[in-house]
Amino acid sequence: MNHSGWCFRLIRALLPVALLGLLVGCSSAVTKLETWEGNPATAVNASTLKAPGAISVSQVNGRAMTNYMMDDLALDYALLPGENEVVFTYKTIWAKPGVVGNGESKVYVIESEPQVVRFEASPDETYRFEFDKPETRRQAEQMMPEFSASIVSADGGILATSSDWSPSDSTLTVRTPVPGDPGADDGALSDSDMSSLNRLKAVWATANDEEKKAFLRWAFE
Repeated sequence: MNHSGWCFRLIRALLPVALLGLLVGCSSAVTKLETWEGNPATAVNASTLKAPGAISVSQVNGRAMTNYMMDDLALDYALLPGENEVVFTYKTIWAKPGVVGNGESKVYVIESEPQVVRFEASPDETYRFEFDKPETRRQAEQMMPEFSASIVSADGGILATSSDWSPSDSTLTVRTPVPGDPGADDGALSDSDMSSLNRLKAVWATANDEEKKAFLRWAFE
């Protein structure tokens, strides 16, 4: 009886450590994301854009980025050298004071409008987001309408500052089509068709459920 009780206490003590190791392993496996398609030669000299957990990158150069279920997950994005367009939002989370009602969220989520920033990435360089961080929820609410973030190089130089984004603003399409794609021959989409398709994908990625339902009803009428 004592032996089994000791084993139970040992398992209970080690379980949080094992779960923590699993979470760390999962997060490290997804912390570097490629932003291109195919196998471009310049990928060996890709630069890195470091995004903190408060920054959620939705697309890079017209390509939708994976959304993970874990909030506040810092991610690194591998960028091809040259011009890059990054669309993102900034989100802050604040605990609600006191007791909350049953089924009510325990936090306030304050999020910026979608932002876009365009900058020239150099080979093998590292960049990061720089922005003002609110100290209170009230400050967060006040700063969101005018929020912007800058892209900063490793030496502290500011390359570009973001502005409000809308799907029609995107100027870059998904880079580097997959070589040998059967669709690249006869019947392939023209550049204008691909541009329209990428804009449609961008709109879909930012639409809410009601807007998606309305679009589908219209499309199948």
